[in-house]
Amino acid sequence: MAAYGLYTHIAANKTRSVVLLIGLFVLVYVLVYAGALIAEVVIDGGRTVPDYLRAAGADLIKAAPFATIGAALWIVIAYFFHQKLIDAVTGGHAVTRAEQPRLYNLLENLCISRGIPMPQLKIMDSEALNAFASGLNPKQYAITVTTRLVERLDDAEIEAVLAHELTHIKNGDVQMMVIAVIIAGVVGFFGELMFRLFFQGGVRIGSGWSGGGSSSSSSSSSDRKSGGGAVIVVILAIVLILLAWLLSQVVKLALSRSREFLADAGSVELTKNPDAMISALRKIENRGELPGATSAVMEMCVDNPRSGFSDLFATHPSVEARVDALVKFAGGHYQPPLPALPAAEQDDDNTATDPEGSTVDGKAPASDAPPHGPWSDAAAPAPKPSLLRGPWGRRS
Repeated sequence: MAAYGLYTHIAANKTRSVVLLIGLFVLVYVLVYAGALIAEVVIDGGRTVPDYLRAAGADLIKAAPFATIGAALWIVIAYFFHQKLIDAVTGGHAVTRAEQPRLYNLLENLCISRGIPMPQLKIMDSEALNAFASGLNPKQYAITVTTRLVERLDDAEIEAVLAHELTHIKNGDVQMMVIAVIIAGVVGFFGELMFRLFFQGGVRIGSGWSGGGSSSSSSSSSDRKSGGGAVIVVILAIVLILLAWLLSQVVKLALSRSREFLADAGSVELTKNPDAMISALRKIENRGELPGATSAVMEMCVDNPRSGFSDLFATHPSVEARVDALVKFAGGHYQPPLPALPAAEQDDDNTATDPEGSTVDGKAPASDAPPHGPWSDAAAPAPKPSLLRGPWGRRS
């Protein structure tokens, strides 16, 4: 379902959510069938390929009710506990007005001005500059920002980022992302489990799967034929597992990149300040990688830096494309990318604050001159390699 505007985008999100949930069960059945193929070969290695396929089909019919219950249980657990899992991964914790008055007031003012229920506000201790929204219903909605983001962005820029995340909540993008994470998670978990059992469980192709023949002299040619059939079936099972995993990753492509453009537009609608959103994007650009965070968490962030092969699976358009859209359609002023901070200067910046670039009460200095330090004319470091990882893998 194509989305050509805000309301069709919201409707498309609801339709995609249903389709993705149905797709989850289909992928689970594919994994069960692949597991049944391997199990049949392990039990009896002396049958033909059609026999294995029929036996695995019968096993799938018997196991389907249990697989359905398991997938449904996974969805229920994710529905109620996904926020706790995200907080465990990111280290995010809820804050009150007394703890973060500046941040809390900015979010509250945005919500009051548009009659939007205020989500929970969370902070995670990180040197990255990023933020994300999470939750599946109004009682669970939360916006999490990093401590570095609060330090580096001024009030207008933080307000733009918070408005961006509020738009994701209003548009239903957050629910879509959580559902995609659930699908990738369950498929990745069971796929990895099957590979571990197969490659580390001592299962061997050929004579290791002998089906109980009593004499080696009676069936040398039969062993070759049955062994060949077993090999074909195992290869088919591996292909099915890989296909299920690949589809669980490709399902993220259902998260249309247009959602980020719409969220940027929603930020401008709430704040009436396109330049603040542009400036925030430039400061966050390539500085948002959360150490130790899974790819699933990074997909929910304002910016998810990708490069090379992994960019094929990226669900975020480039910051340059987003800035161009804000300039063209929202009346913003173009700002070039900011130079990156070398590692040596970053370490110094983490331990000491430059008087000319210091903040007062968490606010950026009010000066027309360009600040020295992370946003100045420092040389850019060599780009870090980025590898594709699933929701259970680490990003480095």
